[in-house]
Parts: sequence; C-alpha cells; structure tokens
Amino acid sequence: MLDSYFKLSDNGVTVRTEILAGVTTFLTMAYIIFVNPLILAEAGMDRDAVFVATCLAAAIGTLIMGLYANYPIALAPGMGLNAYFTYGVVLGMGFTWQIALGAVFISGVLFLLLSIFRTREWIINAIPKSLKLSVSAGIGMFLAIIALKNAGIVVDHQATLVTVGDLTATPALLAAAAFIIMIVLNFKKVPGSIIIGIILATAVGIALGVSPFNGVVAAPPSLAPTFLQLDLPGAFQIGLVTIIFAFLFVDLFDTAGTLIGIAHRAGFLDEEGKLPRIRKALIADSVATIAGAAIGTSTTTSYIESAAGVNAGGRTGLTAVTVGILFIAAIVLSPLATTIPAYATAPALLFVACIMARGLAEIDWDDVTEYAPAVVTAFAMPFTFSIATGIGFGFITYAAIKILSGRFSEASPAVIIIALAFGVKFAIL
Repeated sequence: MLDSYFKLSDNGVTVRTEILAGVTTFLTMAYIIFVNPLILAEAGMDRDAVFVATCLAAAIGTLIMGLYANYPIALAPGMGLNAYFTYGVVLGMGFTWQIALGAVFISGVLFLLLSIFRTREWIINAIPKSLKLSVSAGIGMFLAIIALKNAGIVVDHQATLVTVGDLTATPALLAAAAFIIMIVLNFKKVPGSIIIGIILATAVGIALGVSPFNGVVAAPPSLAPTFLQLDLPGAFQIGLVTIIFAFLFVDLFDTAGTLIGIAHRAGFLDEEGKLPRIRKALIADSVATIAGAAIGTSTTTSYIESAAGVNAGGRTGLTAVTVGILFIAAIVLSPLATTIPAYATAPALLFVACIMARGLAEIDWDDVTEYAPAVVTAFAMPFTFSIATGIGFGFITYAAIKILSGRFSEASPAVIIIALAFGVKFAIL
C-alpha cells in the first residue's frame, strides 16, 4: 500500500530509508518547537498554547505536503517571520497579537489564491533576483541582532544605540559555547546539531542554577488561549496592508526558494528546470499558514532543513509523513519547552542567520544598480527592526535607480507599482 501510494519503487527507496530520512529531518528542525513559543510569548501569547500550535501547524502542513504533494519536505512556523510577528508588528507597531494572527491568516488565503490561479509564476518572475536574495539575507541579519540581544552579548546604549554586553555573564558564555558546538556538529554532519546545542546549553544552565528545570514530559497543554483568537476585522485596517504584504512576500519567495533548492538536491526538477506538482506543494504551504494562524502561530512555511532528510535518502512524501507524526508526538514535551531559556535558543537563531546571510553571495556584485538596492534591503531590516520596512526601502531604491539610470526595461511594472505603494505608505501612513 505504501509503495503504491508514495511510489517508493519508482523513486528507488524503501520504507526504512524514508522513515530514517524523516527522523533525520525532524531532529534537524525540532528546535522550532522550543524557539517559536519563546519568541511569540514576548508578543503576549500563552507560551504553552503556542507550543502546541507550533507542533500542530508543523504536523498539518507536513502531512499535507507528504500525502497530497508527495514530497519529502517538512513545514513549520518560519524563522524570521515569527520574529517579525513579535518584534515588528506587535512590539514595534503596537498591534495586538490577535490582529497579527489575522494578518497572517489573510496572507495565507492570498497565497492559496495565488497558488490555485497560477499567478505565482508571474509574481516571482516580476521581482528581481537581487531583491529576492537580499530579503533572505536581511531576515538573517534581523535574526542575528535578536539572537545577540537574547544572549546578552549586545545591549542598548543611549549614545551608540547598541554596545557589547557583559561577556563574563553565564548566559552569554553558554550561548557562545552552544553556537560553536552547533557549527562543529553541523560541519561533522551530525543530525540534530541545533537541537543538541540548545539542550546542552539548557542542561548546563540548569546545573549552574541559571535557569529552572520544569520537567520533560506531561499531558499536552490547552490550546484554548490561542485557538481561533485571530482578529480578522482588525487585520483589515489600512495600516496593516503592508504587513500582510510582508508576510505574503516573504512566505512566497522563501517557499519557492526552498522548494526549488531541495528539489534540485533530490533530482526532482524536469528537463526545463521546473518542479512537477509545485502547485500542490504551494497549496500545502498556504493551507498550513491558514491553519497555523487559526490555531495560534505565525506563518508556517517549508523548511530548508528538509535537505537533511533528502541527503539521508528521503525521496517521497513518506519522509514528510514521518516528520508530521513526530511533531504530533512531540506535543507531550511541553515542560521541556518551558524549561528552554532565551540564552539557549539564541545560538540557534544566530546559526539560522548565518545560513540565510549567504544569499548575498549570489548577488551580481559587478552591477551597482543591482547590489546597492540589495544591500539597502538587507541592512534596513535589522537597523529599522522591520522586515516590511526593509522590503519597502529595497523596492523604492531599486525602481528609482533603474529608472534614473535609463534602464527602464529592468524595472518591471510590478516593481514600480510595489515601490509606489510603499512610497505612499511611508509618506502618508
């Protein structure tokens, strides 16, 4: 039955290979069940409920991806977007987390419509490659400054805005050590390098009395504090249009890039370099975002960590189904999730930031009209503490430079329209 449904023989894999690949992917991305609740809790959300929502959103999206699209790709609440949700929308702009969830829900619906009506290709092709790459790198920098802040390595300063913190403090030392351990383990291709670093930092912190131990396993917490608490009417405010766009924009290109990247490693691309069943994969991603917002978490998206499972031999949806089942099983780990302190997840954020920053390397550094807007986009995100603002600065800069340089054909109508919309937003709203 499994061979027939997932086409295991056609892909040259066995049930054992697929399950082991699923376990590998889960271990590689399991850090999200500890990191996401910690980040969203700062927005005022119930940490236990967010933990359950994180596991369920990841399970729902991953199971749909496996059963419907038959790809070995796992999904979970996205890093960067959860930080933007908390620090940008809620704490930065003053919106409630209920309204922010409503914005995520609407962005998921728009993503679903784009996937169903096949307008995704037009949008993706209309956005310059340099801006796509710079958005990913900028989100990485955004995560990096949050990571260093959570570790106490970077603190605020009245004169210089930021400065170095107390590097002799135990949390800062544990965060630094955990980061190095993660990098070394990843270099040695040890599955679950990030989660190992988080748990080691937490264990040492507990032993030294820096943080408390709340247990490991318990009955699943209640989902009630976040379930269907999204505020849709509030999310339709004019001021939230660019926020919804930011959620949609980042999810759209992050998902497309992840799908193509993993498909390339797995050999799924056809002769024209296109991914078969990409429409199904995008539908799975958008439905996961909608479901995640409804139960109480930020944007759910495809994870590049799925490449770990692909490298372990995973080629079909059975790998994803395995990951989905493990996310459901992880719901009983809520005490451990509340035990994990911010200094233990900080190195994970920094590690993800390092991975995302490599997008800058692929930009055309011989063309100043390409790399200048890209750098503005990437730098604006951490310095304004807003992903949406960084995207807006990037589009405005790109359109203005191309037009004034006489290279009108490179500034597509979509880029100009988006740039004008952001210009109006910055000037009026």
